[in-house]
Amino acid sequence: MKYLILMLLAFVSTSKAVAQDSTGVKLFKDSRVDVLVKKQIEANEYATRESRRFVQGYRILIINTNDRNKANDAKAQIYKSAPELKVYTDYQAPFFKVKVGNYRDATEANEALKQVQRYYKGSIYVIRDLIEVNPDKSASLE
Repeated sequence: MKYLILMLLAFVSTSKAVAQDSTGVKLFKDSRVDVLVKKQIEANEYATRESRRFVQGYRILIINTNDRNKANDAKAQIYKSAPELKVYTDYQAPFFKVKVGNYRDATEANEALKQVQRYYKGSIYVIRDLIEVNPDKSASLE
């Protein structure tokens, strides 16, 4: 970002400005400035697309522990018993949180909770979290 701005300033400062009579100023700009502006527009569009990938929703919290091995074991157990579920591991010092799913509403999350309870025995529950709107398509953007 800083590099693009510096390059833009460098090109603008090296462009030729010729003053005509009192009617106005004629500006000759380098064509590379247009290329830089186009690249910056594309970068801004990509950034806004990325920020729209996540919305408020619900996930199922499998385990919240300060033991990394327990978190990895819970994650492996979910992968083994329900490979169709997307598993997320967050680290918020000193705790590891293993969460599954991307659910837009609480009823959908509670239905999935009943299915997950068959695979994982323990105190699991639904929590509010930022979810991926469409995880399959978001992976293809990168």
